[in-house]
Amino acid sequence: MQADKRRHFVAALEKAHSRQLRRFLSVRLRPDGHVDIPDLIQEIYLRLLRLKDHGGIRNPQAYIFTIASHVLHQYTLQRANQPSSMDPLEVVKALQSVAVPDSSDELDIEQQVQILGEKLKTHSPRAYAVLIMYRCEGLTFREIGKRLGISSVMAHKYLARAILFCNQALDAPRRSDS
Repeated sequence: MQADKRRHFVAALEKAHSRQLRRFLSVRLRPDGHVDIPDLIQEIYLRLLRLKDHGGIRNPQAYIFTIASHVLHQYTLQRANQPSSMDPLEVVKALQSVAVPDSSDELDIEQQVQILGEKLKTHSPRAYAVLIMYRCEGLTFREIGKRLGISSVMAHKYLARAILFCNQALDAPRRSDS
């Protein structure tokens, strides 16, 4: 009996707010998050189904978007902590190995890396600093944390954020060509 009430409650929420929920997630996950939206929506509704008492919810619409925010936050953290498919410096090396570089190509690649670094620096100075200390200076997360006055876990998160930013910036021209 209780399970039926939960299912009806969740079905009513899904019917009333599915379009808004999908738009809420797609705006926050752009440009490439559309693939994960159905999984995130399923997780939101599963969390609603696990609730024992729906009667205590005063504003179901606010509640569902609060759950969506929590699910989105967890997803973002998991994604940032996953090793990226390709490190930005590896992308540059791959670009250099594809074509026989002449001096103008090398200059162009260096300029692109410099522009990418400047964008990252303005977007997140700490993420930029961690990336430089980790990749160029070879410091450990503990050493980076001591230099910046943050924990080693936070240094790792900043590095993940920097790599994610660089990967998205490098993917943007490819998506616009399609």
